[in-house]
Amino acid sequence: MSSTATTFCYDLNGQVISISASRAELWPSFDLMLGTLRVSDPVEPGFRINIVETSALPESPEGKLAFDGEVPLDGHCRLIDGGDIVHLIFPALQMASVHADEGWAEIRVHPDSKVKWTLLMMVLDAALDAGGQHMLHTAGLTLPDRDGLVLIHAPSGTGKSTISLALASQGFGLCSDDVMILRAASDGITAWGMPRKVKVHRNTAAMLPFIAPCLGDRWDAEGEQAVPLERLAEIIRIEDTTARPVSALLHLARSANTETRLLPMARTDAMVALATDNVRTGMTGLLAMQKRRMAMIAGLVKAVPTFTLEVGGNPANAAALIRAALPL
Repeated sequence: MSSTATTFCYDLNGQVISISASRAELWPSFDLMLGTLRVSDPVEPGFRINIVETSALPESPEGKLAFDGEVPLDGHCRLIDGGDIVHLIFPALQMASVHADEGWAEIRVHPDSKVKWTLLMMVLDAALDAGGQHMLHTAGLTLPDRDGLVLIHAPSGTGKSTISLALASQGFGLCSDDVMILRAASDGITAWGMPRKVKVHRNTAAMLPFIAPCLGDRWDAEGEQAVPLERLAEIIRIEDTTARPVSALLHLARSANTETRLLPMARTDAMVALATDNVRTGMTGLLAMQKRRMAMIAGLVKAVPTFTLEVGGNPANAAALIRAALPL
């Protein structure tokens, strides 16, 4: 790294990470997502990320091939399991090498290119894992009458954002509609939400007209708008990134009719559903980080009640059902 490198630190609920590069423009996606967590005073990081601009990419590092194929949006890549070091390579473009045991990672990119989203999320996953935290693809909302929260899981496009906003209109507090960070504590599982914009689909806007004041006139190619949390805070309660105890896990499904139901779900079924969407296997099996994430999921479904939430014509009806199922 050159002496003119720019370094920012972010506090991920007690796990401070530093990101260094010759210029801050190399990690715009990181700062868009983590900007509110930036630390202004110097802090010793628990995990370091170095971004290097170079045309030299060591594309055949030592290790076993764990994945070779396409990833959404970013294209073809290879994952190399080197034991102590894991490499994610986009041939001739960029790569990331994670030294988990040593608490650092390096991203190498060609000059004048931006770091791919897949690389960023892999490195962020590793940084969180180093601090005993695990990122899960779930929504999270605090209950209206206590500090505990519910996690709502569903594959992308199933309606997490819609149900999250509907519950928020009924007094629940929005932590995140898509990404929650979990940690095993002495008294149970805690979670906090990644402070990122909420993507609102046209269909969600039509179903929940109360969010109209927060929307603009332009929709992207997927029929969505990314709405800042600050804007949503004008109409619903947005929670800060304080870690709170998890009270329940809900698996989201569409109702066969117009009725909304909350039904008990077998813990084994809940674990399979959550793991299918959050744990990646490769040619070499589970990487060490994925094994720890699986253990977190197992601990979660063992510690809290699990339900299937079937959403019908009025998502807001789920609020009363959840409160009734989780008495004080």
